[in-house]
Amino acid sequence: MEKTENAMGTKKVMPLLISMSVPPMISMLIQALYNIVDSMYVARVSEDALTAVSIAFPLQNLIIAVSCGFGIGLSSCVARALGARDEKEVTSAATHGFLLSGVHWLLFVLMGLFVTGPFLRNFTDSPQIYEMSCQYTQIVLCFSIGSMYHLYAEKLFQATGSMVLPMIFQGAGAIFNIILDPIFIFGWFGIPAMGVKGAAIATVASQILAAALSMIFFLKKCTSVRIHLKGFRFEKNMLWKIYTVAIPSAIMMSLPSVLVAALNSVLAAFSATALAVFGLYIKIQTFVYMPANGVIQGMRPIMSYNYGAGNRKRMKETLKASLEAAGVIMALGTVLFMAFPQGIMKLFNANAEMLEIGVPMLRIIAIGFIISTVGCVLSGAFEALGKGVQSLVVSLLRQLIIIIPLSAVLAKTAGLYGVWATFPVAELIAAVIGCILYRNFMKKLKLTK
Repeated sequence: MEKTENAMGTKKVMPLLISMSVPPMISMLIQALYNIVDSMYVARVSEDALTAVSIAFPLQNLIIAVSCGFGIGLSSCVARALGARDEKEVTSAATHGFLLSGVHWLLFVLMGLFVTGPFLRNFTDSPQIYEMSCQYTQIVLCFSIGSMYHLYAEKLFQATGSMVLPMIFQGAGAIFNIILDPIFIFGWFGIPAMGVKGAAIATVASQILAAALSMIFFLKKCTSVRIHLKGFRFEKNMLWKIYTVAIPSAIMMSLPSVLVAALNSVLAAFSATALAVFGLYIKIQTFVYMPANGVIQGMRPIMSYNYGAGNRKRMKETLKASLEAAGVIMALGTVLFMAFPQGIMKLFNANAEMLEIGVPMLRIIAIGFIISTVGCVLSGAFEALGKGVQSLVVSLLRQLIIIIPLSAVLAKTAGLYGVWATFPVAELIAAVIGCILYRNFMKKLKLTK
């Protein structure tokens, strides 16, 4: 592992960034693919089934937000310790992360048992939609252990600069999910057709498989990061280091859940179709944002390592290269959404009413894609530097503070068009504020190189 560590401090930045970004990029495209496949299969059950999965999204996304947000905090701490060559700190962080991942899973079990029903009742009056949504949500919450430990191992691999193995594990889980989806949803090979419930079972089974593979390989192959349980005690200092990034990161990643829940309340005044169409957008946009996030995942360990090593020049080079790479991806996404909105919607058996709402939605929201590059990259940079609060501020501006109140106002004056227009407006404001915060941080920073 020594060679990889040296590469993060010595190899030319753009080739290094690409080599570390492509595997998570592929991994996240695969993740986006099987989320899309889920929706395509569910849409073939009924529009009510699609709506049921859409209103379950906030709680489902919360699992990813917590597991991935915690993983980011853990990865940032480990990568900085590796840069500073502090082996004791690395081991302590990894062990804390292992045990805390189990605690997080138990909290989600409780949420699945006691929170699901009351939460979902706020978004539908249909008994059928409510029942399907409850079944789906309870399964993915109570069996979220797979997500917790898959992302725990993935982020530790990434902290060391190892990006290929997480991609393989993600791919294995995705393929397994795509195979199981039709079997459980439609009832193939003698298995009863379970509809939405079957989609949930396929999802958690694939997550548990990915987690098992990830943990086995981590324990056997990751020689620079070890778990040491004997005589372990939780340390306040380590908890602080992890959660000062993890909590803002988790909040940041849960923002789509809050956003969807809030906008569902606004959109419910229009129609159930508007709810279903927006739920589709949340899944479709992952094809654009997940590859860009792959760049950010590649950037984080490089930034953290060089911050720990005191190399200001490489930090600047890494940020510039990340903005360029992510910007290209977002530009391609803009072209795709602008040129082929109807074709994208038809992938989901969109009827005339869904097309009438969905086509202008995709085109309007896509206006903000390129602008969002700045906010997304800077937010990731702040996480890498251990500045979780600044990262959260940028994300709040992008996804919550501006969109929710402005959409409530514009929905009454400009209808659905007004709701969609809030997205590019929020991205522009977040980009400006993010640049100011980052410039102020770098002015105060004193490093050796």
